[in-house]
Order: sequence, then C-alpha cells, then structure tokens
Amino acid sequence: MGPQSRQSSGRLVVIRGPSGVGKSTIVREVLKRREMDFSVSATTRRPRDNETDGRDYRFVTRQRFQEMIQAGELLEWAEVFGELYGTPAEPVERAIAAGRTILLDIDTQGALQVHRKMPQGLFILIEPPDNKALSDRLAKRGSDGPEQVARRLGEAKKELATVGESGVYTHRVVNDDLATAVAEVLDIMDRELEVDD
Repeated sequence: MGPQSRQSSGRLVVIRGPSGVGKSTIVREVLKRREMDFSVSATTRRPRDNETDGRDYRFVTRQRFQEMIQAGELLEWAEVFGELYGTPAEPVERAIAAGRTILLDIDTQGALQVHRKMPQGLFILIEPPDNKALSDRLAKRGSDGPEQVARRLGEAKKELATVGESGVYTHRVVNDDLATAVAEVLDIMDRELEVDD
C-alpha cells in the first residue's frame, strides 16, 4: 500500500481539555483556518446563550439519547456532571471514508473510548497555564454557580493529574495565550496530518 491508499483514508483529530480551558474557542478558531469536518456531539444539557442546535451540539432529550445508545448510533458517550454527551458515529465514519479530516471536541471518557476504537487518530490535550487561570475562566464564563465552578475545578485537577498516564494524548498545548495556542494546534495538525503527494 503506497501513498495513494493513505490519501484515500480520512483522519480523526480529537481535541480535549478540562472545562474552562478554552478548548471550544480553540476548536472554533482551528475550524476557521483549516478545511475539515466538525463532529457535532449530542447532549441532554440545555444550550448556553451563545450555542446553536446543530452547530455547537445536537440538543436532545434524555429519552432520545438513550434510544441512540440502544441503537448503537454513538461512537462514544459519557455522563458528565449529570448530563449525557456523545458522538454520533455515522458522520465520523462517513467523513473518514470520504478521505476528509474530522475534528472531535469531546470529554476525557469519550476520548478514551474513541482511542480504543481508533488509536490512529490525532489526540491533542489543551491545558491551562495554572489552576488560578482555570478557576478565573470558569467563574468568568457565568454559566455555573460557585458550587459548580468548584466541582468543575476539582474534576479538572483530577483529570490533568491522571491524563498523562492514559497514553492517549501524543500532544499537549498550554492555553496561556489564545493566538499562540491556536497556532500550536495548527502546527501540530499540519505536521501530523501531512499526506505525501
């Protein structure tokens, strides 16, 4: 199998980071600058003010989400802070079969599930410069009360402490400055997704 067969298969990119690290903003910037598909996750949580159904998430009822699980329609799924999140498998499989790159913005449990099924994907972890920056960003977001901010911060610390042991993430980017972090992610993708002519 030569370069021709390599070109015909698409690539999977997973970008992960704890709540408040700026991951979704980085993903939006990356999508503006590179031609690729975006996997829109399904969730049972309510939309935030700046979110649109079908663009940011597919907002579904808990019953519909359970039906998706039962029907095997999800590549991965997890319960996070009492809400269900999952990646519909069909758009991912369709993009890869068509030779396109598809980007997933998912949680840690989901990334582990996807890595088990598709270890050849590119897995990038977005990290905060420190805990104070993460705490400030979570508080500034305004969508959570103080208790939820504290809970999310606790989960983030636990996640960042164990993520290196998972062996999933081959690249880590610290989001201290948004423009720099976006440039680093793009550089990683350009190097890792380069296809021979």
